Amino acid sequence: MSAQIIDGKAIAEAIRGEIKAEVDVLREKYHKVPGLAAVIVGERKDSQTYVRLKHKAAAECGFASFNVELPGDVSQAELEAQIVKLNENPECHGIIVQLPLPKHIDENRALEVVQVTKDADALLPINVGLLHCKGREPLFLPCTPAGVIEMLQRTNIPIEGRRAVVLGRSNIVGAPVAALLMKHNATVTVVHSATPMPVLEETVKSADIVIAAMGKPGFVQGSWIKDGAAVIDVGTTPVDDATKKAGYRLAGDVCFQEAAEHAAYISPVPGGVGPMTIAMLLKNTLQGFKNSVTAE
Repeated sequence: MSAQIIDGKAIAEAIRGEIKAEVDVLREKYHKVPGLAAVIVGERKDSQTYVRLKHKAAAECGFASFNVELPGDVSQAELEAQIVKLNENPECHGIIVQLPLPKHIDENRALEVVQVTKDADALLPINVGLLHCKGREPLFLPCTPAGVIEMLQRTNIPIEGRRAVVLGRSNIVGAPVAALLMKHNATVTVVHSATPMPVLEETVKSADIVIAAMGKPGFVQGSWIKDGAAVIDVGTTPVDDATKKAGYRLAGDVCFQEAAEHAAYISPVPGGVGPMTIAMLLKNTLQGFKNSVTAE
């Protein structure tokens, strides 16, 4: 393997250190701290684990945490009422509604109840729209896409003028990361499930930067990677693995060992994008806090 590993865990740790230092200063000045709230519905183990990691990181940075745990059969009205309470809580500056929600819940309706000034996941239409507007800036950047950009920048990987290919067009990662890459002056192509395989493969082969976010373990072959490219693997699909205590492991979208023979830089799974997502969530919540205290 010749590629340099992009250590998302180490980068995220550095960002959390920067956030904690800023929180310490703000606490002295305002006698308040940022507050992060997570709303979780049902008992999905992956969601519970992720929320637990978020709160642990928040506590390490000096944040206050609010956890709203609701049963899997909660009504739409009760879920929305709980979100409204968080909107009205002056000690809460960032709200996340952990996805996915149960099938009987209208996710879009629930998310749109979140106050825009507390939209720490940057999922509201106004933040999404501003992200895609040239010359405009959203209140918050979507966490995983922002984490991808930070990984590239902090590893000194040039973005401007480079050809980037994004695999996947989801609202959570694919579409917003493509928009952020364009804001940083990359030439961006998005390929997805409807892209014919020969076209998809040839497009990836041309890329200086590859962002894989399709949720298909091992989909991107090492032979597709251009020599010297940077590869960010956003995939985190649970696959059965009897050797693991949990009975599963997280698998990325990229055939890591093969791709590392061609790439100059590559992110691992786990230890790549995952920790960065949480760091960016904290950064958004901190921004929400700063917006709040300066508006008083």
